[in-house]
Amino acid sequence: MFKVGDKVVYPMHGAGIIEAIEEREVLGERQKYYIMRLPIGDMKVMIPVDSIDGIGLREVIGEKEVSQVFEILRSEKTKMSSNWNRRYRANMQKIKSGDIFEVAEVVRNLMQRDKEKGLSTGERKMLDNARQILISELVLAKNLEEEKVSSMLDQILA
Repeated sequence: MFKVGDKVVYPMHGAGIIEAIEEREVLGERQKYYIMRLPIGDMKVMIPVDSIDGIGLREVIGEKEVSQVFEILRSEKTKMSSNWNRRYRANMQKIKSGDIFEVAEVVRNLMQRDKEKGLSTGERKMLDNARQILISELVLAKNLEEEKVSSMLDQILA
């Protein structure tokens, strides 16, 4: 169970801070919810406390894992399917997993593919989304501004 002030990651949405734990009635049912603020986009999300295991809510990574993320971003891209549909589905699975290392892999692979062949509109959108998720977690993990983390990523991936 998380508490107010914890830095957590909500797969597909990114990292944020739990601002409150409130009991609310939604669709006639009273439940406890984490009220999480996502710093990027300044959005608030209500997450049912009872369903956090199924959702995959987890703590933000530590300094050691941040180094691993940077290593993944610097490494060679992994083999991807040449079939757009298969590649898209595989990348979407990695993003949905909520695993920061898999999200970093998607960002790295799509950035490299963009340099080589360009990206379709769907993959461009996926890259932007994965990049935002990655940046949101690194902002909280390293306690830096969004712009600083974004330029760090640009340097690593250049």
